[in-house]
Amino acid sequence: MSKNVAEHLVEMLVEAGVKRVYAVTGDSLNPINDAVRRDGRLQWIHVRHEEAGAYAASMEAELNGIGCCMGSSGPGHIHLVNGLYDANRSENSVIAIASTIHTDKMGLDNFQETRPETLFQDCSKYVFQANTPKQAINGLQTAIQHAISKKGVAVLGLPGDVAEATIESVHTADKNFYTQAKITPSDDHLQELANIINSNEKVMLFCGHGCRLAVEQVMQLAEILKSPLGYSFRAKIFFERKENIYAVGLNGLLGNKSGFEAMHQADVLLMLGTDFPYSEFLPEKCKIIQVDTKPEKIGRRAKVDFGYCGDIKSTLHVLIPMIESKKSTDFLDKTRKLHQKIEDIYASYVEEKGKEKNIHPEYVASLVDKFANNDAIFTVDTGMSAVWAARYLKAGRNRYLTGSFNHGSMANAMPMAIGAGLSDPDRQVIAFCGDGGLSMLLGDLMTISQYEIPVKIIIFNNRSLAMVKLEMRVQGYIDWQTDMVNPDFLKLAEAMNIPAWEAKESKDVQLALLEGFKHKGPAIINIFTDPNALAMPPSVNFEQVKGYAQSMAKLMVNGKCADIVDTTKSDLKYLREL
Repeated sequence: MSKNVAEHLVEMLVEAGVKRVYAVTGDSLNPINDAVRRDGRLQWIHVRHEEAGAYAASMEAELNGIGCCMGSSGPGHIHLVNGLYDANRSENSVIAIASTIHTDKMGLDNFQETRPETLFQDCSKYVFQANTPKQAINGLQTAIQHAISKKGVAVLGLPGDVAEATIESVHTADKNFYTQAKITPSDDHLQELANIINSNEKVMLFCGHGCRLAVEQVMQLAEILKSPLGYSFRAKIFFERKENIYAVGLNGLLGNKSGFEAMHQADVLLMLGTDFPYSEFLPEKCKIIQVDTKPEKIGRRAKVDFGYCGDIKSTLHVLIPMIESKKSTDFLDKTRKLHQKIEDIYASYVEEKGKEKNIHPEYVASLVDKFANNDAIFTVDTGMSAVWAARYLKAGRNRYLTGSFNHGSMANAMPMAIGAGLSDPDRQVIAFCGDGGLSMLLGDLMTISQYEIPVKIIIFNNRSLAMVKLEMRVQGYIDWQTDMVNPDFLKLAEAMNIPAWEAKESKDVQLALLEGFKHKGPAIINIFTDPNALAMPPSVNFEQVKGYAQSMAKLMVNGKCADIVDTTKSDLKYLREL
């Protein structure tokens, strides 16, 4: 019996491993909506904004291998773009269906007309506009295979008349291929790599998300080399644990001094599975070695001396027997001592806790780390929320941490939590949301409510775009238009039928978190944090301090001294200690 294209599409998505689609239905997307309803194997998640759907699909792909989102003609699929940019840069396999106007209307500047093949070119690994039924089936199979093999977004532009057209089976693969190749450098390159490591005393390992399947091998190498082990923000949840005696922390914009110094004092920096974006934090005098599955990434951030193509687990498996054990722990001991000093400074902010409506966010983040499950999934917004996650969230038995670490978008944490909560409902999901980020996609709290997704939304409610405020001050500008007037989040949660807790004083934080975490369904925990909490990078140079001091002077001249007293005291204390 013949089927229409939409029905074939549903079968192919199911075969590819897709469990649900995130979309707002309408016009050209209706044939697919109807096919999903009649088939019954896919769950349709009615998000309030397509951007949220793209983020949710990306998170599902990150956790389970593949995700799917859809957008209807024109504005509907245009809304997908920001979330798809994030998914593509995070190398998450997402299938996006961009339904569009009927083929006989194209090219005439018709209502809601776009060109998907042009629109999505920069945020995908593959994009194809299907104008016939056969093209649609072949194009979707190719799109799925691109998303899987190239680790990114694949987009199929699908006109509404094509989606509802009847078609017999066409010649294309009826299954998808999740190949798992082992990639290692050549024997000569492996010997070269081993020789470099063996002939240098001070080696530092810097690990990225590409090490997530090779934690055991990385730890074994660190033990053999007695080397400091640093990591990117996206990889910290795999390595930052109390029992890791080699950990020296992060480097980069949200990093710390010990991670920075270990790099710059090393003879050899071995970068494993990381496309670290902050080139200004990387050393220039030591030898740099980079190992990655994608050779095009090697050397684009730093002056790399030796680059090798290989997945980290397979490469280290064959490399480790070639490495000679080092005896001295002097380099490791020195960097670990500095790391502990930084950790003690971070702990001091936790102990102070803060005052009414100015609770120290450090205290909040440390309690979340303490009370969260050992296999919790954390999603974090950009800005200050990311800072507190970077400094206070630690690895558990099987914790996972993610955010918009490559794209750097606001408003990602809550929709990512939607994808995590639906794709892995047996694990605790906790979103670190800034009030600015949450407000941007506020409507999708109703998606959480409607589908009873058991995520815990923690709002770091500092009534401002606090990271931007700090950036402006450091650069010598007077911060302006960074303050926010927020709704009453408790009343908002009540209207959305989501249980909520609130803390205005530090004494209320622990109970609010415990009660929210204990609740079986979704929960909102609104915490009034200090808008002047300091998040200046530890490796502050003179020009940054000078610019910051100048901005403080401008504020004082303009009669705003009262607004900055607490900030100035905190800054001076912070800079003095570091």
